Amino acid sequence: MSESSTSEVVAFEGKGDPESKSTKPVEDIEVKDAQLIFHSVWHELEKEVGVENLKFPAEIFWLNGAPGAGKGTQTAFIMEFRDLTEKPIVVSELLQSPEAKKKIDAGLLAGDREVTKLVLRELLDPKYESGAVVDGYPRTKTQVECLKRFHRRLSDLRSKYLGTFQESQFPKPRFHIIMLFIDEDESVRRQLLRGERCIAHNKEVDASGVGEIWEVRKTDLDEASAHRRYKTFKESTYDSLTSLREVFHYHFINAHGSVIEVQQRIISELKYQSSLELDQPTYDRISSIPLAEQLSLHARQLLVNRLDSYEKFHCELFEKVVGLIKSKFIPIVEKHSISGLAYINSENEILDDPLAITMLIDVFTERGFTAVVDIQKKDVPTRIDPKSYEIINRTKNVYRVRVNFPGSKIRRG
Repeated sequence: MSESSTSEVVAFEGKGDPESKSTKPVEDIEVKDAQLIFHSVWHELEKEVGVENLKFPAEIFWLNGAPGAGKGTQTAFIMEFRDLTEKPIVVSELLQSPEAKKKIDAGLLAGDREVTKLVLRELLDPKYESGAVVDGYPRTKTQVECLKRFHRRLSDLRSKYLGTFQESQFPKPRFHIIMLFIDEDESVRRQLLRGERCIAHNKEVDASGVGEIWEVRKTDLDEASAHRRYKTFKESTYDSLTSLREVFHYHFINAHGSVIEVQQRIISELKYQSSLELDQPTYDRISSIPLAEQLSLHARQLLVNRLDSYEKFHCELFEKVVGLIKSKFIPIVEKHSISGLAYINSENEILDDPLAITMLIDVFTERGFTAVVDIQKKDVPTRIDPKSYEIINRTKNVYRVRVNFPGSKIRRG
């Protein structure tokens, strides 16, 4: 599946002069399958450096924010606060190809595969061993999904090398998502102010010959372009990153106010989240237990495989179980269709076979129900010993089946 969108590239002819411009369409056409993109990038990295050399930073701060929110200013502060010495990885600096720059100037985002590969390759640099700040990734839904897969791969590498001499080189992955947020009006105001300051600075450098020319973003010179850039952030980056709240440490920072005020909010947020992190030995102890989302990832296919195997290799027993469900269970379930909860007791000897119970649960699951079976053993008197007058019992199994399903949405009352 592919998605495409068209925007206009505004090419300014003079220095900071928005009056003289030409336009032509720029199309953003790329496959948006995160699984395909990440698998391809990861496979290339494995071929380039080898699996044993896929050594990434122990801690990564993924920094994003609204245009003009102060990412450049606050990045240095975050690095100082966490004792990170290497310069941040700025995605916009990694994207220097003409085509990528053309998209950026148009207010669009560079290709997900290109960005993901550049970022991961840069993170492999040994200088980021203790930690890194990545400015500008992830920014799209596809990149967000790639980030989730990246974290899972790092967790897998940690498990693979745990207990070996390479264990220390594959630490527990610690991801922090930092979002600096300001509203649209403030963002546009800051973007345009930044453009004015850049133009004024560059004029001063031209006149004096002292200093370096600052890059002037074309979106900082035109109010419509600034609004469009904020809209891209809000619809693509902001909405996508909110899905990471339940996966990683997510730091939402109100970036309104002075630099000092924002920094105090960052300190409070990072200190709080650090107190929630597991120590390395604790993480290693429990990391071999799979995450729930990993178990559910292939659950449907495994269920289908089991049902097909019942039909192929245990056809006679499978037919009896399905018949039992249809004749004895479903009529009772139908009577509880409003509540969505039914309890059924059965003494049918078919269920004495453990495989039959597994079949029953799987059949209910495939049809959209949730079934839980509780086996209760009861002693039933059968006779009295004529000599000792002792009551002789036999044990029978009573299968208590709880069936849950979405109840009726009919209005009550």
